[in-house]
Amino acid sequence: MPEKKTKIALVTGASRGLGAAFAEALAADHHIVAVARTTGALEELDDRIKARDGQATLAPMDITLVEAMAQLCRSVYDRWGHVDTWVHAAIHAAPLAPAAHIDAKDWDTSVAANVTATGKLIPMVEPLLALAPAGRALFFDDPRAGQKFFGSYGATKAAQIALARSWQAEAAANGVQVHILTPAPMPTATRARFFPGENRAALASPQAEVTRLLASIQTG
Repeated sequence: MPEKKTKIALVTGASRGLGAAFAEALAADHHIVAVARTTGALEELDDRIKARDGQATLAPMDITLVEAMAQLCRSVYDRWGHVDTWVHAAIHAAPLAPAAHIDAKDWDTSVAANVTATGKLIPMVEPLLALAPAGRALFFDDPRAGQKFFGSYGATKAAQIALARSWQAEAAANGVQVHILTPAPMPTATRARFFPGENRAALASPQAEVTRLLASIQTG
């Protein structure tokens, strides 16, 4: 029988940065299903969660593998019967490049991870959220579309958020809340690649941003 009383948070992109910080914060009152490609980083996350008396299930997989993600969602349903919170922090950040010199492989990977995977995950996860008392999904905007050298990342991130906005407008009928949040700049590995040499001490910590963003949902 599904463990319906357990609150479940599915975190895609849980191995580092904002995703890891959300997983750690939500572990206070959720069982975390942590999805990422890097097994070692997931194990480190698991150690941190356990140190705070939380629990996690690790799912080291690529979100672009549709059959694997479908099996994961089915397993979540069979065990718990629902998902209370979906945090979608997974992103492929291609190297900066002029639009006329975008690497074909980087473009294909960006589309697959940022757009196609999101479009296929939403139909998988929405039924699980709809079965929760107050299911919610969290997406994170980073408006770079149209900026110099951000062609791959900017275009595919904008497409991802466009999908989320459409779902946001539609999902209320199912009782699902879709939140599109804009984090402050943080000292993540992705940002270090985009802005090398930046003064990282002036950036917000992922932990502080999680606290702020969760508060904005609760009071908004």
